[in-house]
This record gives sequence, C-alpha cells and structure tokens, in this order.
Amino acid sequence: MRMALQGRERGLLVGLGLAAAMVCAGSAFSAPPDPEAGCPIQFQDVTAQTGIAFVHTDGSSGKRWMFEPMASGVAVFDYNGDGREDIYFLTGTPLRGAKADVLPTNRLYRNDGAFRFTDVTDQAGVGKGGYGLGVAVGDYNSDGHLDIYLNNFGTNVLFRANGDGTFTDVTKEAGVAGPEKVGAGTCFLDMDGDGWLDLFVSRYIQWSYETNVSRSQMGCPIYSGPRDYPKSTNALYLNNRDGTFKDVSVASGIAAHQGAGMGCACADYDNDGRTDILLANDQWPAFAFHNEGAGRFTEVGMEIALAFDEHAAPLSGMGVACADIDNDGWLDVLITAYNKQFPGLYRNLGRGLFEYATRPIGVGQGTFSQVKWGDGFADLDNDGHKDIVIVCGHLDTNVDQFDKTTAYLLPPIVLRNTGKGQFVNVSDPCGVGGMRLCGRGMALADLDGDGRVDVVILNSRRPPTILRNVSQNSHHWTQIDLRGTKTNRFGVGARVRVVAGDLVQIEEVHSGQGYQSHFGMRVHFGLAAHDRIDRVEVRWIGGGTEVFHDVPVDRIVTLTEGTGTPLAPAP
Repeated sequence: MRMALQGRERGLLVGLGLAAAMVCAGSAFSAPPDPEAGCPIQFQDVTAQTGIAFVHTDGSSGKRWMFEPMASGVAVFDYNGDGREDIYFLTGTPLRGAKADVLPTNRLYRNDGAFRFTDVTDQAGVGKGGYGLGVAVGDYNSDGHLDIYLNNFGTNVLFRANGDGTFTDVTKEAGVAGPEKVGAGTCFLDMDGDGWLDLFVSRYIQWSYETNVSRSQMGCPIYSGPRDYPKSTNALYLNNRDGTFKDVSVASGIAAHQGAGMGCACADYDNDGRTDILLANDQWPAFAFHNEGAGRFTEVGMEIALAFDEHAAPLSGMGVACADIDNDGWLDVLITAYNKQFPGLYRNLGRGLFEYATRPIGVGQGTFSQVKWGDGFADLDNDGHKDIVIVCGHLDTNVDQFDKTTAYLLPPIVLRNTGKGQFVNVSDPCGVGGMRLCGRGMALADLDGDGRVDVVILNSRRPPTILRNVSQNSHHWTQIDLRGTKTNRFGVGARVRVVAGDLVQIEEVHSGQGYQSHFGMRVHFGLAAHDRIDRVEVRWIGGGTEVFHDVPVDRIVTLTEGTGTPLAPAP
C-alpha cells in the first residue's frame, strides 16, 4: 500500500499545506464528553463496562508478512433473534514463526442489554474460523436464521445457523471454501432476484510466505505493498437453492478483472432494481460491477467516474460504504484510503454517473494524514441527514521514525452532515478526538435500542472499542427490520423509502460493507422534529414495491413482505 505512491503523494501535497493535514497529538480519551461542547453528536467510551474481553491478534512474528495489518473485520447482527444486536469479532491466527500458548479464535458476544455482553463463542460453535479477514451475514438457505461467511487467509468458512443459537460448519458441502487465498471483504446479495442469497468474495493479492518482499524506508523496516505482488481475481457464487453454491466467477464476468480487492458493498447505485457490486482496490482503480441481469456483470468503474480521485489517480482503497447523503434518492459512495490521500466521497449524479466531491463538501477535513480503514454512514444525531464515521491506524508501529505527519495510533473521524451540502469534522467536540486507536473493521448499530446509533471498532492487536451514542436532542427516529416471504428472508438489497412531511429518505439493506465488516441489516432513519411517518415504501429485490402506513416513530418496527399495500409500477 506504500510502494508506487511516492509520485502521487508529492502531487497531492502541492497547495494543500502539510501542516493542515497533520494529526494533532493528545492524551487517551477517558472522560465522558462535555454536553455543553456545542456539538449535537456526542460519544462516550463504554468498553470497560461491556464485559467484552476480546483481544485481536494479527498472527505476527516480527517477519512482517505483508497482509498482517489487513486483519480484521467485525460483524454486528442479531444472531439469536432476540431483537438485540450482537457482536462477532474476527481475529488472526499464528502465522509462520509465531507461537501462541492459546490459539486465538473469533469471538461472538451476546448482547444482554444495557451495554453488557456475554461471550457465547463456545456454545455457538463459531470460534474456530481460521485467519479472519472479512465477514458477511445472511440467510443463505432461507430458513429464517442468519448464517455467517468468513473470507480468510486460507480456507474460507460458512457457518450455518441451526436455529437454536448454535452454528454448524457447512463449508465443504456448500462448496464455498474457495482456493487458499488472501481474503478481504465479502457480501451476500441476491444478484438474480430469485429470493436466494448469492455470495461475492473479494480477494487481495497473490501472496505466499516464499514470495514475501522485505522493504524499508529511511532505514526502518516496513510492510511491503500490493504492487510487490501479482493481482488477484474475485469470486462470485450462485445459490443453487439446495444448500450449495456454484462458482460463476468466470461466467458472470467477475473473474475477467484483476486487482487487489479490499472492502466491498453490494448496492443498487443506478436505481434499476438490480444489485451491483462496488469494490475498493488497493493502489488500483476501484471496480463497479454493474448488474446487467441474467447473471452477467460489466465492470464500469471508469465509465461512471468511481475508479479514481480528483487527480485521476487510483486510491489505495480500503472500505466501501453507501448512503444517500443529500436525500435526493440516489446512493452516494465513500471509499477510505491510505495516508496522504483523502477518502473518496463520490456523489451520485443520477443517470449512472458520479462526481468526486471529497473536498468541496468538507469530507477532506482532518482526513489526509491518516491510514483510513472502516467507514460507514449513519444519522448520529437523528436530524434526517447521514453522517460519516471513519476509523484509522497505521500499518507500521515504527511509523514515527520515518513519517512525522502521522502516527500508528489515531483517533476515529466523525464528520457531521449539516444538511446543507456540507460536512464538518466534529471528532474533537463529539468526544473521540483524543482517543488513540488502531482501527480496522467498524460497525454502526444501535446496541441498546434507544434510537441512537453506536459504534463498534475492532482495533488491530488490541481490545476493541465500544462507543455509546449519548447525543441529547428531541429528534424522532425509526428503525426497520424487513422480513421477506417470497423474496430473501431478511430483505438484503431491498430499498426502503420513508416519507415524513417534507423529509424523504432512502436506505438499503446491506450484507457486508465498510472495511471487511458487516452491519446495517436493520435500517435506521432520523426524523428530526417529525413525530409522524406518512408512508414507508419497500422495494423488494425480485419482488414488487409495497406501501406501509401507520408506521410508528421512536421504536424498532418489523415490516413483513405481503402485509403492505402493493404499489403499482410507474407507467
């Protein structure tokens, strides 16, 4: 992620002013945020009270195996159907040369309410999942229970939910182990609208212990970058509707394109009713696989202006998130990137086109110097506009010896959407600016059901961080769980449109997003001062569109396919 960047870095620095991009040092955050600080978004670090004892490892031995810093993602979902969002942390396992007295494993924590969690990994049977990188959750066999897919270094794993809070490894019989590659993000999607979830699996570079490259900078050992290795192809699996999958990577057109895949998201960017695939590539142009129907995808990243930054250079892409930031009915895209690069905020112009809008709308504020990983959109203050959270942390623990503009441990970034076409960096006044973390995967979810979206951060080589949203206002909200009957059971890919007076918003249900993580199957809408919802429209993938009336505010609501009023398609 570093080699071949030097020329581009020099170009980016021209006219920007290095000092303006530097990260300010500070002590670790410990005190609650100041409610008088004037920021409508407020967070409090509640990790210590959660009972979560997980500590991440990247399996390192000091050899600097290239992909160590890429680990790992995190998933937030309701694994046991009790209405509370649980947390599944991925971790690495010992790599060549590393030893461990106790083998580290992924850990599942049950949400007991009031920000208390219990480790249920052993009971659930989801600990031994291999070297975890990416994760996605979805009901692949349409039995009404959420299953887990792990995109690993080595063999991938599919855990089938048994319906009693336990899981069974069905990787072999399902046919989704894949070749032993360096994995990355992954997503479930219904690519053909048949009501059964298919599976996209991104892959990083082609790497082996024998081909690992040693690098140094200013005499300091550093990790090598993706351009030191051959590119890789990605995989797409078609659901056979019998508990197995068929590899259609070649037939679909997905395998025709090589890169260094990282985070991904499956979303309908052009509003044609079919789910597309968006993939960040590390030091290569981002991919946008347009769903043509009939099982075919066309890569159109350059054509739709999603492949490059404002200098026509590819990002060292990390995470991918999608949301409608300006409430115009079109999904915009955020791609995080390496340090000395801004994140790419791509505003959707409609007509299948985007524009790079990072700096004009304020998303560049305080985001230049950091290595940026997990990202996501959420209305953190329930004012009806989607805000942004990004987590950061460098690859090299010794980065201060060769780059004084950044640091290994860095605070998260919170960008508030003003609703006037601009974002403002509120990391300091919202209570996270003094934190020193090494973030990788991140998930945004309402962990305590109070209508405020909280933050779960997986930190490399460290315990995680749980941020409670303690924002104080009188704004209303709604959260919607979808249940398909004819379409896929949890509404993956469905488009939800909420109308409350003059406030009209959309959201999509995504399985897998951000940086190698999973969250967002329960869609959240801030309603500002609106205490009534006029209508909710749900466009089901492979089904029609329904209208639901009398949807209450300030609570979590389940909408079931077939119980609304069908909406006739426009002539």
